[in-house]
Amino acid sequence: MSVDAVGRIRRGRGARKAIRQSRDITMLPALKRGLPLVEPMDAEQIARIDDASMGILEDVGVMFRDPIALADWKQAGADVRGETVHLDRGLVRDLIASIPSNFTYVARNPANNLPFGNDHAIFVPMTGAPYLRDLDDVRRNPTLKDLADFHKLSHMLPAMHSTAHHIVEPYDHPISHRHLRITYSSMKHSDKTFMGMTTSPKNAEDVMEMCAILFGRDFMLQNPVVTGNCNGNSPLVWDETMLGAMRAFARYRQPVLCSPFVLGGANTPAGVAPSVAQLNAEALSALAYTQVINKGTPAIYGHYLSTVSMKSGAPMAGTPEIGLMNMMIGQMARYYDVPWRTSNTLGGAKTFDAQAGYESASTLMAVLMSGANYIWHSAGWNEAGMHCSMAKFVVDAEQCAMGHRMMSGVNWDDFDDALQAVRDIGPGGHYLGHPHTLENFQRAFFMPEMFDNNSIEQWQAEGGVEINERALTRARDLLNEYEEPKLDAAVDETLRDYIARREREIPAVDALNQDH
Repeated sequence: MSVDAVGRIRRGRGARKAIRQSRDITMLPALKRGLPLVEPMDAEQIARIDDASMGILEDVGVMFRDPIALADWKQAGADVRGETVHLDRGLVRDLIASIPSNFTYVARNPANNLPFGNDHAIFVPMTGAPYLRDLDDVRRNPTLKDLADFHKLSHMLPAMHSTAHHIVEPYDHPISHRHLRITYSSMKHSDKTFMGMTTSPKNAEDVMEMCAILFGRDFMLQNPVVTGNCNGNSPLVWDETMLGAMRAFARYRQPVLCSPFVLGGANTPAGVAPSVAQLNAEALSALAYTQVINKGTPAIYGHYLSTVSMKSGAPMAGTPEIGLMNMMIGQMARYYDVPWRTSNTLGGAKTFDAQAGYESASTLMAVLMSGANYIWHSAGWNEAGMHCSMAKFVVDAEQCAMGHRMMSGVNWDDFDDALQAVRDIGPGGHYLGHPHTLENFQRAFFMPEMFDNNSIEQWQAEGGVEINERALTRARDLLNEYEEPKLDAAVDETLRDYIARREREIPAVDALNQDH
């Protein structure tokens, strides 16, 4: 072999090594499902759930504890008795028929726009944790800097399609001001899509104003740029806070997750099918109301699912019943032709241990096979949502990337070339040096970075580092490598001026802003 040929081989190996060692933070495209879904109900059973849910809406009714919503429902033709709204199934069907089955999320960076709905899905980090496990694996109260670090990690991790909003609660700011700082952090530290606070109607209005600064008011009326979440109070109650926030988002045609909060056996019947029937009724009532507010506005069938331990009353995650309910809810959402949200990688473990891994993996697999579109709480969740773990955040994100690869289906692009490699190698050979292998090894099989597959001798020689420590090291590395995707200077100044003005107007108190 000539010296030049040897040099080319070495340069080729060096280039491949450089590719392996460089970190690609390019966001994965929205997951387009390429595998069949798991659907446990037949057509008759779907119709049975639908009929039961419509019967609940007609006969039992749903409480809307909000005078504006009650007036809206009366005008829409519903049977309003006090605070309880009885909804005719025909009215419900007519209203939800105007919900778009798909749309495109528009991000600050157009490269991060996301097709959504039908067979497209996105992964979104967890939110709402009052504690974190930090880079030293210490459980403590979070700060705004901690929140910023999670938004930076969300920006750096390819499988995360969103920065979410208050991944952790920033305790170093008054509750009445937090929504402003949380929204700015979501916008500043990533150019992906994000979530908007719905903790009060006034807070939701501030989020809409900040989004109008970032994207333009007219643009928002035509394009979904942010997502809100409105939780119901199961059984069968929607309150004034959530409904007011829903109206703020829907007026700008921004999507909201209409999410009953299910504690199976506590606020729903003790059974999978009847729980789904009640949850379905609750979700439909809120979905229908979004169309009363603003016909054609995007809306997402939502829920939070857990079952309750009959030993302690504590919520449980990763149970088989939750998997079954996800699969059934997916069928119901597709029956109504609306996109739907679920929760991912949930668990009750107190540390990032085997329980955390098993529960999260069980939930992830059920969610993927259920066909969810908005896959929330996809990174960091632990201790029943009481803390967000830095270590688990990066491992969960890698698990989502693996799920993305699997659910995308089989790649047939290089099938003929690979068969030619079989002919080239023949019996008894190996493929490690074949050009097809060298060309395709990176994309042929997913190579986890967070899992150690070396021999025990090599693992021990390298320090015997377990996954929690490896993940914390990876989180530190990502944060050290982070480069801020700068906001336009004029937009940034306008956002900061808006925050400063609103913080002067809103009293700095440890209570939600309801009045200013």
